[in-house]
Amino acid sequence: MLFLKRLDPARLSPLCRWLGVRLSCTQLFIGVVGDAGLSYDTNEPILKSAFEKYGEVIEAKIICDRVSGRSRGYGFVRFASEAEASNALKSMDGQVLEGRSLRVHYAHKG
Repeated sequence: MLFLKRLDPARLSPLCRWLGVRLSCTQLFIGVVGDAGLSYDTNEPILKSAFEKYGEVIEAKIICDRVSGRSRGYGFVRFASEAEASNALKSMDGQVLEGRSLRVHYAHKG
């Protein structure tokens, strides 16, 4: 993996760039796809407890509107290991939390 960081990112194929980001992913995006996403009433402790059954959750973060302080309907969950994140993604994608269907994906930088 170190050799990917030394190369110019603009010269890497899309697959190599995706693998470079994806291989170290312990963070999941829980978000809005169509009408799926987090309930506006879901808070961080509820999100964390829903995902803790799949492994050690380092952080659960719900993104809120700056002005109103209300949830924007998406957030992130960071796990201690990639295996735990992978297990949670497979298990929680499409499940219902507080009346809303979840869409879970690996979070990508940028």
